[in-house]
Amino acid sequence: MKYSINKSFLLGLLVTFFSCTDLAEEPVGLLAPEAFFNTASDVQTVIMGTYADIASEQFYGRKLVLSLQLRSDMCDIGDRNTPARRQQVNDFNMDSNNGMITAFWPRAYRIIGTANAAIAGADIVGTEDEAVMALKAEATFIRALVYYHLVRVFGDIPYIDFTIANPDDVKDIAKTPEAEVYQRIIADLEFAKANLVDAHSSGARSRATAGTAASYLASVHLTLGNDQQAYDEAKFVIDNKDRFGYGLMEDFAELYDGFNADGLAEHIFMVDFAAGLNGTSSQGTDWMGPITGIRSVFLPNTNAGWSVSVPAFTVFETWDDRDYRKEVSFIDSAFADAELTQPIGYEEFAPNHGSPRPHIGKYFRLAGNHRGDSGQSDNNYSAFRYAEILLIAAEAAINLGRNDEAAGYINQIRARARNWNGTMTDFPPDVTVAEDLTQVVREERRLELAFEYKRWYDIKRWQIGSEVFTGANSLEPHDNFDASRDYFFPLPQDELDRNANLLPQNPGY
Repeated sequence: MKYSINKSFLLGLLVTFFSCTDLAEEPVGLLAPEAFFNTASDVQTVIMGTYADIASEQFYGRKLVLSLQLRSDMCDIGDRNTPARRQQVNDFNMDSNNGMITAFWPRAYRIIGTANAAIAGADIVGTEDEAVMALKAEATFIRALVYYHLVRVFGDIPYIDFTIANPDDVKDIAKTPEAEVYQRIIADLEFAKANLVDAHSSGARSRATAGTAASYLASVHLTLGNDQQAYDEAKFVIDNKDRFGYGLMEDFAELYDGFNADGLAEHIFMVDFAAGLNGTSSQGTDWMGPITGIRSVFLPNTNAGWSVSVPAFTVFETWDDRDYRKEVSFIDSAFADAELTQPIGYEEFAPNHGSPRPHIGKYFRLAGNHRGDSGQSDNNYSAFRYAEILLIAAEAAINLGRNDEAAGYINQIRARARNWNGTMTDFPPDVTVAEDLTQVVREERRLELAFEYKRWYDIKRWQIGSEVFTGANSLEPHDNFDASRDYFFPLPQDELDRNANLLPQNPGY
């Protein structure tokens, strides 16, 4: 809910002294943990700082999530006048100086550093107190969450699980192998699952719970091909959905209404922005509305966008018009005038900017108090929602030969998709076990989670990059996609220049 994340912006300003701007430069400031932590409230203050940085421009407000969105086969660059760093991510020709990675890498380690400080603080205050133990588990979850992004993007990375009191402690740090990073993520998530609360008193979905940790455990195990463990964790969440307050929203569109999307049952974990409440280091700054919005046209609830990350036209063209999720996920009509009297179709979108195609609707149509290119929104980004846990359970069940059960999970999602804002339809139909369920669940993930920063990770874990970018049925063709290089981003060159122990660079860069 807004209360929790808003508070994080205010309190987050107090804790930047625990974080480093990168792995070797001078910290923002230094303060020994034992001089700060005296109560559980102090630990919570620092944890709120991590949430503030997650909801920052460098992370969920643009840099990280835009990189994931553009890297997929669902989005393309619309306006080619946008900075080259974005085009390079999209076009598979980035280098190690790319401005996207040099922004979200240090922010990621700043979040990790703050989480490590909170963990140390909890130990100082005393984890025999159940509330303090729960706070330690919350910080541990946040550390796992950020490393889960980093390891999938970069592979081998520096793993830091201690507070940095002296920059010399990390100036020569080496990379930790990818497999070991995953095992540490799993250990953190298991600890979090065992010690986190089932729900927060405020009802916040922007703070982690035991259900959140279990859901991410299911995702991590699925990524690693541990089908039984992925199934077990997903089934745990499903079987305990009432305990955690989870469920599918009746109307798919409810998930993307920034005016009224707090505390939704479907949100297992969400990143909450609030217009008008910002920190001193881009906390609360959300540019994904205008980045995906439409240039030079008008909508009732917003002003101009930038037409940067737009759907590949084939994505729109091949999506069945009978699917309500298509209606919600795209904007295909608008107005040519601010008075909203001259309706136009997508053929007239972004005149003079090369983007006459449908645009993404999820983050621009109803972004709350967002009014164009101001960096302000009330968007609640679904980092993880109950529909995904059903899809994880289905995919793992298919891999384990439990097709009947898998079909049931998929059909729950399809049943919701048949509800057009209160009018029930007959599309999409229920899936049957006679179908190729592996392909069904993959396609269901692509459509259900469209533009939600999941597709690139799916392409990578299924190793289908060559198929989706160079194959005959490519939605967004890129003939230069190289499977030996492009499943990982390059490590930031400035980090390698400061610390030779981070070499070698990822292959192909």
